[in-house]
Amino acid sequence: MSTNYVVVVEKFAERHYIKKFQKKYKNFWDITWRGVMEELKRFDELLKTDIAEEIISAGDIFICKTEFRIARTKYSRKKSGNRCIVAVHKKTREIAVLLVYHKDYINTNNETASWKKIVRENYEDYNFCK
Repeated sequence: MSTNYVVVVEKFAERHYIKKFQKKYKNFWDITWRGVMEELKRFDELLKTDIAEEIISAGDIFICKTEFRIARTKYSRKKSGNRCIVAVHKKTREIAVLLVYHKDYINTNNETASWKKIVRENYEDYNFCK
């Protein structure tokens, strides 16, 4: 059995794309977000699935991309295009939610390069994300 993580949603993540999800999906967003937060608390288990993918690491911190679907929609996690970028701090057992977005919200020519740039520009602690 794994130990739970403490999940913190960064201010940048709250101010940007999360507001779009709240406005678009209203009550379904609340249900969805509670589910995402519960999954993140048990991140060790989530990482064993194909829902979460470690992208880059530095020391005891690694950046992961997870996928989620909006409650009561017909799309799977993969097909929904909804992503959550998190920084996992192994020593302190803390997860920082850096970015929550739909792939259409950012430059989709190279999605990974786009969100990495957003993380570098908005989070000084994660500028290793290249």
